[in-house]
Amino acid sequence: MGANSSSISELPENEYLKKLSGAEPISENDPFWNQLLSFSFSTPTNSADLKLLEEATISVCKSLVEKNPRTGNLGSLIKVFLSRTKELKISAECQNHLFIWQAHNALFIICCLLKVFISRMSEEELQLHFTYEEKAPGSYGTECEDLIEELLCCLIQLIVEIPLLDITYSISLEAVTTLVVFLSCQLFHKEILRESIIHKYLMHGRCLPYTSRLVKTLLYNFIRQERSPPPGTHVFQQQTDGGGLLYGIASGVATGLWTVFTLGGVGSKPTPQLEQCSPLANQSLLLLLVLANLTDAPDTPNPYRQAIMSFKNTQDSTAFSSSNPHAFQINFNSLYTALCEQQRSDQATLLLYMLLHQNSNVRTYVLARTDIENLVLPILEILYHVEERNSHHVYMALIILLILTEDDGFNRSIHEVILKNITWYAERVLTEISLGSLLILVVIRTIQYNMTRTRDKYLHTNCLAALANMSAQFRSLHQYAAQRIISLFSLLSKKHNKVLEQATQSLRGSLGSNDSPLPDYAQDLNVIEEVIRMMLEIINSCLTNSLHHNPNLVYALLYKRDLFEQFRTHPSFQDIMQNIDLVISFFSSRLEQAGAELSVERVLEIIKQGAVALPKDRLRKFPELKFKYVEEEQPEEFFIPYVWSLVYNSAVALYWNPHDIQLFTMDSG
Repeated sequence: MGANSSSISELPENEYLKKLSGAEPISENDPFWNQLLSFSFSTPTNSADLKLLEEATISVCKSLVEKNPRTGNLGSLIKVFLSRTKELKISAECQNHLFIWQAHNALFIICCLLKVFISRMSEEELQLHFTYEEKAPGSYGTECEDLIEELLCCLIQLIVEIPLLDITYSISLEAVTTLVVFLSCQLFHKEILRESIIHKYLMHGRCLPYTSRLVKTLLYNFIRQERSPPPGTHVFQQQTDGGGLLYGIASGVATGLWTVFTLGGVGSKPTPQLEQCSPLANQSLLLLLVLANLTDAPDTPNPYRQAIMSFKNTQDSTAFSSSNPHAFQINFNSLYTALCEQQRSDQATLLLYMLLHQNSNVRTYVLARTDIENLVLPILEILYHVEERNSHHVYMALIILLILTEDDGFNRSIHEVILKNITWYAERVLTEISLGSLLILVVIRTIQYNMTRTRDKYLHTNCLAALANMSAQFRSLHQYAAQRIISLFSLLSKKHNKVLEQATQSLRGSLGSNDSPLPDYAQDLNVIEEVIRMMLEIINSCLTNSLHHNPNLVYALLYKRDLFEQFRTHPSFQDIMQNIDLVISFFSSRLEQAGAELSVERVLEIIKQGAVALPKDRLRKFPELKFKYVEEEQPEEFFIPYVWSLVYNSAVALYWNPHDIQLFTMDSG
């Protein structure tokens, strides 16, 4: 960033910050504020500089915490910011750079101070610091009780009302960041916060009427992916009419008084990370996820979640339900495009999950799209690169597939979408394959990866449930997909035999010795047999519902028919094996009649002819395989730490000391 790290470390010695955190009260009308707020500052984004900024802020905060009860300077700074924001909309329309610049700088200082305050004190103490005024030492008035609410409300108004221009981009981003910081008290608690002062302000009172507008604006920020304007656009342009003098005055103030706080200045280059994305879109999405996952208040459900659950397409003319005051409309086509393009990030996948799971309007729209591959392919890529992804991202991708496969229309349409040259699939060259066959390949690969590495039962269950949901509608399976289904069964069969052998040997050994406890092979065997049963049900479902559409699966079944021999008489599988056994016998006899040395093409031809001749009434009917995703009880225990780990790892220009974090361990992020 070209930031001068030594300058940051000198901040505690800056005379204006010393005065702000000193023993002398500063009135709101003091010229000091103009001097304090006239600095040119490009926010550092690399962790080393952010850490230095945090440490420098801590030093200033220590003094402010001690002196603020007598001076009320924190309240004065906030009031200065509040008074300046009243004119922000007009300033944006009139291109008043100076006004916006100083308001941004005020908010930047407030945000830095708040972040440290929140990490070091309880919400009750923080609330108290907002009430201190310049009065008799140690006293505080009641008329400023709601300075927190005023600030929160002002930030929300700023986000929803100020037009997004080059000159307002920084202050819009800072407002979103400050709201994230306000809610960050959760990071410093192990348990989920259910009673929070900040939550109460956001869910009641003056903030509540802005709920739908805030959610809508944050969604549109995500959709638009506006890039950060070139450095310097928020500072004065010397060529603007009459701006030369203003620029000279302001830059004179900045260089004369704030040289230590000019990090890179207006000529600095953005980091490569920020060149690839939109800081405002990223921060807005993180704030949206945090708000949507706040716990319900005892007397009222979370209004932000209600807004996310109920918004509709701009083309939907049906009336809003009177039961939800937070409903609004948004362009679903733009939202869908953004979701398709942004799936490489955890937070975009989590947003997609939330919308599909909670908003029936979005789910219906997505399932009706004729270009569903644009959404499904990025999800499959996440699963394909399972080794590089964190487990939460993989879970979300899998659950999205499970939700989609609950719909029969989806399960039919994916076999009609033909894809060419899937470059990221490295195991085999796939020049042409249906989306349905590719989905099967990737899910089976995930199961195999899980069997050899993580051995996570939850992952297995969701993978198999998605395959089961699709199985009755398998159509024209690619030969490689058909092979992989049978290969997975082969792998499970070998694993079953191995565990069975270990259990037998262990039992024999234990008869001669009473010293060591037996390993729990029975449980292992039980789990494997459950998975084998499920795979047999998936194969059976395909054969009974769409055998004539899947000659490649019948071919793979016949090629590996010996695999199924041992399960014919097994009590756990006898019933489900009847149909598979019948199909194998029927087609085997037709192949024998056709003679030896048959080519692959000839075998497939015989299978296609046999599929027509096979009497369907001989196949036993089983209940349809259908699994529905249900969120576990108390989902917040999973989602709140996950969302905050995303904020911790991906928020722009926010650093928290890892040693202070209580909500999650560092490796869970």
